[in-house]
Formats: sequence, structure tokens, C-alpha cells
Amino acid sequence: MCIRDSSMVAAMCEFVLSAGGKPVVGDGAGISRPGATAKALKVSGIEEAARKAGAQIVNFETAGFTLVEVPEPLQFRKLYIANPVLEADVIISLPKLKTHELTYYTGAVKNFFGVLPLKCRKEIHLLGNRDLFGEAVADVYSVVRPNFAVMDGVVGMEGNGPSHGKPVNSGVILASPDCVSLDIVAAELIGFDPLKIPTTAGALKKGFGNQCPVVVGTPLKEVKKKFKPSSGGISTSPAFLKRSLGKYYTINPRINQRKCTQCGACYLNCSPGAVERLEDGTFKINPEKCILCYCCRELCPNDAVEIKKSLLAQFLTETEDLIRRA
Repeated sequence: MCIRDSSMVAAMCEFVLSAGGKPVVGDGAGISRPGATAKALKVSGIEEAARKAGAQIVNFETAGFTLVEVPEPLQFRKLYIANPVLEADVIISLPKLKTHELTYYTGAVKNFFGVLPLKCRKEIHLLGNRDLFGEAVADVYSVVRPNFAVMDGVVGMEGNGPSHGKPVNSGVILASPDCVSLDIVAAELIGFDPLKIPTTAGALKKGFGNQCPVVVGTPLKEVKKKFKPSSGGISTSPAFLKRSLGKYYTINPRINQRKCTQCGACYLNCSPGAVERLEDGTFKINPEKCILCYCCRELCPNDAVEIKKSLLAQFLTETEDLIRRA
């Protein structure tokens, strides 16, 4: 797991205090298990660092949610948003520079997926399409309307992010009053096409961001570092092409029973109910129900969910990776 450094959280708290504000640090874990957020805040060191810096800690899991209308919605007319977020005067996103199996890259905009209750997150995943998912996250962003973002890219993550990738010493910190513009620059920095990032495309569609943001400080070309994408990533080839390939183009998550400890994280968090519990207590993923949201893989603490691809799917994704990294 590669998470934002607790020292950065502490530094931002001190910055808010110096500006005359009252820092509040909040988060909401993505796993359907009571106490998951509290445990994550503690184990990561964020809770201790924030408290020492004089901040209040809020757990979105227990703080309550309010149903609000979405301006000019793309996917959802109303969404439940964590109360502490709605009550804040200023909102700062503190993302980590990482790859992501569903959205290719996760950053300042995708970070706000965590302000939703788990039920809403599952509904969004059930859209079953990464572009629609990106539009839904853009709907969340349009409600929250953050004021600033600081991305921790000192140590990033490539490969099978956001949970099982490889740490990369990328050595950067990015900051911007515009989360969408920050994500565009960050995607370019790691060698990804910003306009193919679903959350960025969705936000731009809603009128946020700037496709050609101005970079100040160290020139981008001096800090560029191409990240390896997720091995489970779906080809970015046109959807009609992949549909026409039918059974020759398949990508299926499978559970490695040797690694699985039967904790049930995949089973509890599968939006379409594709993870099935068998009579012997083991779990199996039904490919007919799977929507390739990769939540099972992301939330498995033992990296027991693996991706099996047909030869054609493997060829397409690996070829695109080689072209991108050239």
C-alpha cells in the first residue's frame, strides 16, 4: 500500500493554522467493514500526525451524510456527501501520485470519491463503465468544489495501483487551486494521456479545469518519470472494437486460493455480487456478473485477486503500454 505521507498531512495542518484556520482532517475507507476508517487513520499514522499538529479528526464513516443536488448532473441528480465536507469553509485535497486499475490514474479529483457513503460508491461502480464512472466522480467534484490540492509524489506508485503497485521515487510535490489542472499535469508527468483519464475527462466535460495548464516551478520535462500502468488495465481501444472481438478479448479477475485467507473483503465489497461464497468457505468470482471495477483486487489485503487475460487482450494492452512508454 502506498499512501500520502503523514508528515505532509501535518504540514498542511500547520499551514492552515498559520493562515488563521481550524484544520479538520477527514477520510472514509473504501471497505464495508465497521471500524475500517478508524483503523486506516491510525495505522497510516495520519491520525497521530494530525492531532499533534492541532487538527480535528473526522471519520466520514460515522459523521453522517446529507443528500444534496448535483449541478448540471452527468450521471446522478443527487448524491449523499459527508457532513464535515459540506460544513467546511475551505476544502483541500491531499492525493497520492498513483496508478489505478479502473481509472488508470488516481489523483486530486478521484480523491473525493471518499466523501460518499459506501452504498453510493457501489451504485457508481454498478454503472459498469469507466467513462460513466469518471462522469459520476465529476458529479461529486462539482458538489464539493475544492479550493486547493497538494499531491504527494515524493514516492509514487506504478503498476497495480492503488493498493498493490510498486513504489517509485518520483520526487515531486504538485500543488494547484484547480484539482483538474493538477491531474492533467500529474498524468503527463507519469507518461499517461490526461484526456484518457476518465475522471479528468468527466470533469472537463462539466466545464472544470484547463486542458493546457501553466506549470510554474521546475519544468515538467525535468521531472517526468514514466510509470508502468496496471497489469489488469483494460485496453483503451474503442469499445466497439473490443465488443466485436467477443470471446477472443476477455479479462477476468480470479482468486488465488493459495494467497486467500478468506477474510471476505472481496465478497463484502463487490457491487454486482460477482464474488460468491462456496460451501467450503472459499470465494469464487463469477465472470458473468463481473463488471471489471476491480474493487475486489483493490481491497484485498493479501493481493490474492489476480487478472487473467486472453492472449488477444494481453497483446493489445501490452502493445499500448510499449507505445506509451516509447
